[in-house]
Amino acid sequence: MSEATHNIPIAKPVLGEREVDAVRRVVLSGWVTQGPEVAAFEEEFAEYVGAPHACAVSNCTTALHLALLAVGVGPGDEVVTVSHSFVATANVIRYCGAVPVFVDIEPNGFNIDPDLIEGAITGRTKAILCVHQLGMPCDLHRIAQLSSSHGIPLIEDAACATGSEILWDGTWEKLGKPHGDIACFSFHPRKVVTTGDGGMLTTASPEYDAKFRLWRQHGMSVPDTVRHGSKQVIFEDYPELGFNYRMTDLQAAIGREQLKRLPEIIAARRQLARAYAEYLANIPGLRPPAEPEWARSNWQSYCVALPPGVDQREIMQALLDRGISTRRGVMNAHLEAAYAAPGSHRIAGDLRRSEAAQSGTIMLPLFAQMGADEVSLIAQSLRDVLAAGRPALH
Repeated sequence: MSEATHNIPIAKPVLGEREVDAVRRVVLSGWVTQGPEVAAFEEEFAEYVGAPHACAVSNCTTALHLALLAVGVGPGDEVVTVSHSFVATANVIRYCGAVPVFVDIEPNGFNIDPDLIEGAITGRTKAILCVHQLGMPCDLHRIAQLSSSHGIPLIEDAACATGSEILWDGTWEKLGKPHGDIACFSFHPRKVVTTGDGGMLTTASPEYDAKFRLWRQHGMSVPDTVRHGSKQVIFEDYPELGFNYRMTDLQAAIGREQLKRLPEIIAARRQLARAYAEYLANIPGLRPPAEPEWARSNWQSYCVALPPGVDQREIMQALLDRGISTRRGVMNAHLEAAYAAPGSHRIAGDLRRSEAAQSGTIMLPLFAQMGADEVSLIAQSLRDVLAAGRPALH
């Protein structure tokens, strides 16, 4: 094994002195948990995506949990979704005592296949949970129509999709502007916008937003911000079971600076995706990702389908030996031990495309600080290792 001559990570957050200054401001203010910075971040995020309401929480998993609870998902219910997603998508359904119903992904992408949703709906279906996988928008037009025609709430797992856009009635709109009932975002370090960790829910419903705000803070009837500013003694009560799903002001202060950076971050990522498409062209059997004409991805990840018969792990190791980090294709929850028990899920049809995507794709490095020279190097390295391994294909 030759010594690596490069060191290219799979991802790298865009953080700098602006974020450091923001955290310093919060630390010196004395208010470091859910407070004025969180409120400001919510307002700015809502304005950015075009949503009437935005509620910040501790991460996207907690956001999805609250979203499902808000639309009434409970024990014995079913939620139609994909197995082909980070396991949190399925886990939150089980947190509610409900059953995830898995359908396959589309033939030429990694999002839920709208053609398969209706066949998975039963009298127990309480919600549809679609995932904008790797930042690429789902076919929301068709999914929202199905949701509306069946009277089933639509929740968007937009964990990867901050800044992604969809063409809606002739206008480009951000994901998070209400197209379904609730959209949920992640600010994990792998995401385009990071707060270290954190999440956000957007909705057009003031009723849902009120529930999120109650539940995220233990079900407390009076928020800390109200008690802090009151000239009279206030005793709170706890009318409903709640959770500790709060975002801190430290996180929110970072998030506010990240939002300011977001346009330039997305512009850089889109330029890099175009460079990848150019450099990866004409590699036999390799299939780069492609945007539908009605979608604009933030390119949170760049996932390519390997030629048939190629050993995914061997290709990844060969690239790592050259100092290039990659990740395997998106996981499938139904293949994990946590979903082996009877009743933990239901599969509608089969999941052949989902399983093939997990074992037959890899994610290449993509972060805003990359240059075209690094994209060229990665593409040439992938071309070389594929060519070297081709005689051994099976």
